[in-house]
Amino acid sequence: MATMIQAIRMALHVGETRLGVTDIFGEDVGPPLGGVFTGTQGLKTAWNTPLDERGIVGMAIGLALAGQRPVAEIQFCDYAFNTIDLLKVAGNTYWSSGGDWNVPLVLMTPVGAGIRGSIYHSHSFDAQATRTPGWKIVMPSTPRDAYGLMLSAIKDPNPVMFLKPKALLRVKFPAGEIPGEPDDDKVLSHMIDAPLGDRSQWVPKWPDLEELYIPIGKARIAREGSHVTVLTYGRNVAMATAAAEELVAEGIDTEVIDLRSLHPYDWEAITASVRKTNRVLCVNEDTEITNFGEHLIRRIVEELFYELHAPPKLLAGGHLPGIGLADNLEMASVPQKDGIRAAIAELARHEP
Repeated sequence: MATMIQAIRMALHVGETRLGVTDIFGEDVGPPLGGVFTGTQGLKTAWNTPLDERGIVGMAIGLALAGQRPVAEIQFCDYAFNTIDLLKVAGNTYWSSGGDWNVPLVLMTPVGAGIRGSIYHSHSFDAQATRTPGWKIVMPSTPRDAYGLMLSAIKDPNPVMFLKPKALLRVKFPAGEIPGEPDDDKVLSHMIDAPLGDRSQWVPKWPDLEELYIPIGKARIAREGSHVTVLTYGRNVAMATAAAEELVAEGIDTEVIDLRSLHPYDWEAITASVRKTNRVLCVNEDTEITNFGEHLIRRIVEELFYELHAPPKLLAGGHLPGIGLADNLEMASVPQKDGIRAAIAELARHEP
């Protein structure tokens, strides 16, 4: 029963031992901390950088162009905004070189609200990421998808942005999801989680993991339904699914599509679902103006207009400078289960 952060750590272990990962680095990524969320504990190639996000991205680009296969971390996505010009360089190198230069790097960063991180540790980065051409962008909602998407990202010959929904990183999920993990979560923790206190002599005992590749660009049907389609990803998948289950008692059958990949995204899966339900709700935490969900709605209207029985709806974060520290302020700033439920119900009851 791995948590998402344990799944990411196990994927990075597979990456450095079998898939050619040469460097895993970022602020506090190496010993003794192993990442602020413990995502890099016990990894042989993990090392610490100065507090310099531009230096981290620039180093990753340089290593990748030199033939290495790095995985770099921005400690929180809130601090990735000052790297935009370098992200553009990483994204345009393969294109601008006419395919002569690959940039095989993974940039991972925690995103979103849910941990009471306030103004500097609660932002989303999905809209900004999708406005940076040349990158593949993924955001998992389960440990299995985190494991499989990370392995696919490592194998990709060009840059992949791995967005980690921080509210899900320590949530436990059912056992047997990651091939090779122990069924007992306590056994897994004893094997790969560093002890408190002095860990200078600690060495992890990695399980006999199998490789699993979740294709980048392939969505997952988190819940099948026939009345309304919810297009979402990351933290909001579980909330949308819970809201859908509550609405069954009201005769509303909701389909929840976990996009998993924001670029490329699974237009075929979106099309099939919208043609089935004829109603669509896009849910994410990023601010509502120039939101990735707005792009999806625009394309749905352009290409599937005559399939719709109700205007598409966006439920997103408020257009605010930040997210408040107090619980009520944070919950009012980004979608919550009750708001998702109300939006689904409103769409389902809209008369064509």
